[in-house]
Amino acid sequence: MESIIRCRKCGKKMKASRVDDYRIKFSCSCGFSEYKTAPAATKAINPHFSKESLLPLTFDDSGRFMLQQQADREQKEIITLEEISMLASSDYNLEQVLKGVAEKTARRLGVDICSIYLWDNEYLVLRATYGLAQEAVGKARLKIGEGITGSAVEARKPLLIDDVTKDERYRYFQETKEEQYKIKTMYSYPIFLGEKPFGVLNAQTVVTREFTDDEIYFMSTIANLILGAVKMRKRL
Repeated sequence: MESIIRCRKCGKKMKASRVDDYRIKFSCSCGFSEYKTAPAATKAINPHFSKESLLPLTFDDSGRFMLQQQADREQKEIITLEEISMLASSDYNLEQVLKGVAEKTARRLGVDICSIYLWDNEYLVLRATYGLAQEAVGKARLKIGEGITGSAVEARKPLLIDDVTKDERYRYFQETKEEQYKIKTMYSYPIFLGEKPFGVLNAQTVVTREFTDDEIYFMSTIANLILGAVKMRKRL
């Protein structure tokens, strides 16, 4: 018997799509979506899982054991970082690179939106996004201290906001068409070049979401790759 997942917002039947090997995204025609961990039975019949991957434990290089799910996630993060590293060092122009980075980061983290802002010595300008309207690129801009994005730069530390609708700092841009998402959680990671602001990497979800230490570390690594990609193209 097929299990039907109903939208918690409008009650309609939701469509399921696998995000990765251990998470499923349920989407509704009303725009609401949420993520659920794939149950063991689903994993067992997933053709992408080998028999070895169904073992509960595995071992790292130092001989310590870890949960297989953790090992799978770490392996996939390494693969994504390698892909982004190759993209950053490619001969693609900066716009193509940043757009690719935003998409790969969003898919790896399983977030609805990932955006990259760069500092132009006056504003933090949206330079790439996955999830928001593409016509907002180059138009959406913030001063340091403005919005959660600008506040992260001003504070010189990442900001994790569980519910942006309850935070007075949140700034809405009409160009991004954010109203269709009803964004909840937002994580802003500021990027610096020495003491100077360089940009911000944002991740946003339409449902309240916690970010693990591994995911936060992953974001910091992506931020460094963005920094390197921009610097390399400025030298050229």
